[in-house]
Amino acid sequence: MPNTVIHISDTQSNDQRSRNVSSHPQHHRHTHSDSYDACCVCYERPTLPLVPPLNFAMVASGVYRSGHPNKQNFSFLRKLGLKTIMYFAVEDYPPEMKHFVEHEGIEVLHFRMEGNKEPFVEVNPEDMSQALVKLLDERSHPVLIHCLKGKHRIGCLVGCLRKIQRWSMTSIFDEYRKFAGSRILADQEFMETFDHDKVPYDPKYQPVWL
Repeated sequence: MPNTVIHISDTQSNDQRSRNVSSHPQHHRHTHSDSYDACCVCYERPTLPLVPPLNFAMVASGVYRSGHPNKQNFSFLRKLGLKTIMYFAVEDYPPEMKHFVEHEGIEVLHFRMEGNKEPFVEVNPEDMSQALVKLLDERSHPVLIHCLKGKHRIGCLVGCLRKIQRWSMTSIFDEYRKFAGSRILADQEFMETFDHDKVPYDPKYQPVWL
């Protein structure tokens, strides 16, 4: 098996941060199968069009966003040559997605993060900061960031990234609404109050577009 690490960032417990769930020792990717009988998940379908995940878009060079991929998207994702996937949701990956990332040798960072929901649930700024540190490390690129629908949690993450890039709040909200539709007040307040200057990313490994 190629090297696949699933890293948990759990907003419920500090003890679960920086914990490896599974690790496999080899560091190469599997050869893609052209036989459906060999593996229906890894099967290449060269005659079919490539289908991107829901709400897929490029955020910056080497950084992509989307909703939760499914097996119809796997051939498309292979073309991106992903090194890392950052997954923002409470739910675990389904078996076919686990198989895909193991087969492709993709590192998965799973942040067990709920979205902002008034009045009682809000994203932990420390978890957001931790995610941005990884996102701003070019050694993790190419990277896909996704939640379930690619709207609110990813919208907040990208919005906080744009603050680091010194975008205006008007431009940040415009981009957020492009994917999320109507503006969610809790998300807006989170992005406005997030202290991007305290994100401890390493300038040595920051991407060239920052």
